[in-house]
Amino acid sequence: MSWQSPERLWLLAAVAALAVAYVVLQRRRSRYAVRFTNLKLLDRVAPKRPQWRRHVPAGLFLAMLALLVVGFARPMDDVRVPRERATVLVAVDVSRSMLAADVEPDRLTAAKAAAREFVANLPEEFNVGLVGFAGSASVFVPPVTDRGAVNAGIDRLSEGAAGRAGTAIGDAIATSLDQIRTLDANAGEDTPPARVVVLSDGANTAGQDPNQAAGLASELGVPVDAIAFGTESGTIGGAQPVPVDGETLQSVAGATGGNYFEAGSAAELRNAYADIGSSVGYETEQQDVSARFIGIGLVLAALAAVASMVWFARLP
Repeated sequence: MSWQSPERLWLLAAVAALAVAYVVLQRRRSRYAVRFTNLKLLDRVAPKRPQWRRHVPAGLFLAMLALLVVGFARPMDDVRVPRERATVLVAVDVSRSMLAADVEPDRLTAAKAAAREFVANLPEEFNVGLVGFAGSASVFVPPVTDRGAVNAGIDRLSEGAAGRAGTAIGDAIATSLDQIRTLDANAGEDTPPARVVVLSDGANTAGQDPNQAAGLASELGVPVDAIAFGTESGTIGGAQPVPVDGETLQSVAGATGGNYFEAGSAAELRNAYADIGSSVGYETEQQDVSARFIGIGLVLAALAAVASMVWFARLP
């Protein structure tokens, strides 16, 4: 943390002096009370009360002053803020293997639920697009800030909705990159801060080479986060095995500077999305955070007033 007006922190010395003066006055008052020799009469005119109560309002008041002084010095701290034009493309595998029920109720249904939660937790300023892919890739929702449109697109994801059979991971990445490069009039020359999140359960079996698509993503500076979703015991119809295969996804993530996750349950998938959401589309800026200290100081002032009114029927 840094300060725009550090010289103002010297005012804390005045707050410390007030604290010392309060302690000195309290000790003098204690000595005067001892001189009152008629203890029975003292008990009647000054009944016993918890001694700590009378110090609470003063302590809160001094803490409030200290916080206001800190706020007056205009502290600066690192703050994570959403980047302008930040864009996230979510690409979801809708091939037949996503119907495997090794993840309840099945891989695709669980993936859709986690995608909705992921999108809901992104800042409202983010552009979010949706791509579905099987043997080819299709844009279900171009990048928009309208979360209702994205959720409607997620609802439309179904097995085979993206075309022929297969798993076209390379096409999914390339299609997502096309959406990023056409986001606005400047996107062709000035690529917006973006990220592609690919969820699949298998290796690439159709379309272009994922390594080629990963190379383009690296050139554009767009990380690809990849999630391998499913287990080794997945089957379709109880007979055809469809074990998860994340080798291609891991390679793509590593080549683009993205993150790779393996999720064998709906809970693990939600955690993977949460990790991605915490790092996507933000930058760190130095900002004035004096409001934090002033706000807490005002709360302490209110508490001091309430305590004094309740216990002593007067303001501090």
